[in-house]
Amino acid sequence: MPKLTAKTAKKTTATEDMRAFGPIFNKDLGQHILKNPLVAQGIVDKANLISSDTVLEIGPGTGNLTVRILPACKKVYAVEMDPRLAAELQKRVHGTSEQKKLNILLGDFMKTDLPYFDVCISNTPYQISSVLVFKLLEHRPLFRVAILMFQREFALRLVAKPGDELYCRLSVNVQLLAKVDHVMKVGKNNFRPPPKVESSVVRLEPKNPPPPVNFKEFDGLLRILFTRKHKTFSANFKQTSVLDILEQNYKTYCAAHEMMVEPDFDMKSKVVNVLESVNMSDKRAAKCDLDDFLNLLLAFNTANIHFS
Repeated sequence: MPKLTAKTAKKTTATEDMRAFGPIFNKDLGQHILKNPLVAQGIVDKANLISSDTVLEIGPGTGNLTVRILPACKKVYAVEMDPRLAAELQKRVHGTSEQKKLNILLGDFMKTDLPYFDVCISNTPYQISSVLVFKLLEHRPLFRVAILMFQREFALRLVAKPGDELYCRLSVNVQLLAKVDHVMKVGKNNFRPPPKVESSVVRLEPKNPPPPVNFKEFDGLLRILFTRKHKTFSANFKQTSVLDILEQNYKTYCAAHEMMVEPDFDMKSKVVNVLESVNMSDKRAAKCDLDDFLNLLLAFNTANIHFS
């Protein structure tokens, strides 16, 4: 028997993958179909699927990932917005032994009530990247892992560390809730039609149990600090607009908890005292890690200053 090489493997699966290129793809919906079978198989392999897994696939398109997921798991829920592509996918698995495993959920992912799933795999429409990540991380019960393809720059923001140029509020928020790793670069020529940018695949593993942190509070703090991430914390908190919001939040909190607002109350002084108590007046968001932000949030909350 001749040896099966990567080159011959690509030839044997290319015809099957190309058969689904009938529809005219809608770039406005982020429809860039992954055409390279070796890349598609590599993405599925990164999920380490087991036979009992239920998989959620977002934006299956014509099914080049789906047909590789189905043999390795128990069930697939595929969320597809375009009825034409959903029909192509249904046609592709019709009459196969995997047909009963596939459940197509037709509609907008962001408006879809998600079923239980163990693993998520997605060639993500780039325009919904951020909201997709947080919808997944808010889903309960928690999934085991997600293998997600994004625009390269977005993926690098997810994994960025303090001091990196792309380190931002998104980086910190996602890393609060999950372990994130960059696992694969995917060139634009691996898609049809090719997008204007390069892509990357990341592995997202939710922290289980989730951290005992009020996410809205945490994000509210980060919004202030990352608006000007190279400025000191002290400078960011001295903005009149920020102090006005914090003062309103403080008075609302006091009223809700039947606490008197101090006669000599001054929000600016209160904020300065908190920053100095944790030695963070001269810190900058661009160089701070997750623990720094958590410690600062705790210090503010202890002083009854809240961000949501």
